[in-house]
Amino acid sequence: MPDPDLLAADRSGAPEASSAGFALPASVRGDFPVLDRQVNGHPLVYLDSANTSQKPRAVVEAMADHLLLHNANVARAMHQLGAEASEAFEGGRSKVAGLLGARPEEVVFTKNASEALNLAAHTLGQHLALGPGDEVVVSVMEHHSNIVPWQLLCQRTGATLRWFDITDDGRLDLQAAREQDLVNERTKVVSLTWVSNVLGTVNPITELAAMAHAVGAVFVVDGSQAVPQLPVDVATLGADLLAFTSHKMLGPTGLGVLWGRYELLEQLPPFLGGGEMIEVVRMEGSTYARPPARFEAGTPPIAEVVALGAAVDYLRGVGMQRIAHHEHLITAYLLEQLQRIEGLRILGPTVPVDRGGAVSFTLTSADGFDIHPHDVMQLLDSRGVAIRGGHHCARPLHHRLGIQASSRASAYLYTTPDEVDALVAALEHTRAFFGGHSLGGRR
Repeated sequence: MPDPDLLAADRSGAPEASSAGFALPASVRGDFPVLDRQVNGHPLVYLDSANTSQKPRAVVEAMADHLLLHNANVARAMHQLGAEASEAFEGGRSKVAGLLGARPEEVVFTKNASEALNLAAHTLGQHLALGPGDEVVVSVMEHHSNIVPWQLLCQRTGATLRWFDITDDGRLDLQAAREQDLVNERTKVVSLTWVSNVLGTVNPITELAAMAHAVGAVFVVDGSQAVPQLPVDVATLGADLLAFTSHKMLGPTGLGVLWGRYELLEQLPPFLGGGEMIEVVRMEGSTYARPPARFEAGTPPIAEVVALGAAVDYLRGVGMQRIAHHEHLITAYLLEQLQRIEGLRILGPTVPVDRGGAVSFTLTSADGFDIHPHDVMQLLDSRGVAIRGGHHCARPLHHRLGIQASSRASAYLYTTPDEVDALVAALEHTRAFFGGHSLGGRR
């Protein structure tokens, strides 16, 4: 668990002072054994948390303890282990609900955020009886998981998919959207990311929710990059449905969450059929359980939910305000230091205002050739620095920016300024190295 002094200080609810802002990683890094690793003879510098976060010891131990001592199926066994498993599973749901300021029955477990968004698209399509003339609105900055399900829905129903463009500095172009009457009386669903996994842009979700609700549309939010690093209160957020994933917030893989307003969940049809999502099954037809069970067919990811509950305990112990404050400070430092590198272009906002911790960039060599992000990633890895290279499951956004791919460094609560310095040194080395080689580059 986090340092007790850190926990006591956080009960005041006030973020750390700027002078002590970087004390947070020192307080938590000891809880993450992987951060003591060496990679290729160098200390590991893990800057790929937007892809998946590292896990503290407490989360791994909670999952192991459940599997070793309490393993059983939930809701079906009347024996002691079954009761313990059911209590632990529903306890995990309650912890997630507490993190969101929600009711436990509004929390649906899926296998990842992608499945959560597919669930939203399938069930809303049926509930709203989408058809020709109806419109669904997304944005060009979305992850594929918040584009493809809506494309498939529109193909099935004949509805039209439309999207927000972005401004030159990587923000949603709200002015153009209003001029184009993008969200209008034909709009049935608006589905947008809260924080871009490429640009780092933090979108004005409450304002966008009001825009959607003004025309009677359902507002869906992809919170995969937001929930791990920002305080969340679904009562004031404005979303009708919110999807996010466990593995980016210290929890295990194979588990996602869909939060929904209960009044809406009650109206949505099932997504998958099977055990536990039913009320009564007859050969002539079936009736279905109330949410959230209606959307959780079959044996759920029990141990994973227990581990996510432990991750939520850890995050709340540190304090989401503290995490957000540290994320702001480390992102500001990362942006500042990256802009000192000649030939490096940051994608998205270059100032730490309404900006998350994922910073994507392109890099040219010392002699002016573009260095492919995969080459950047490999050379940095040789020096122990782990970042991401590619289109980050956001190919339409990269096309909009006129590039094929980018490199991405992303921080979290355990990231230190020294790690940012190590990244900068490795990028300078990469520029110099490819200045003499220019492998696969172009001017």
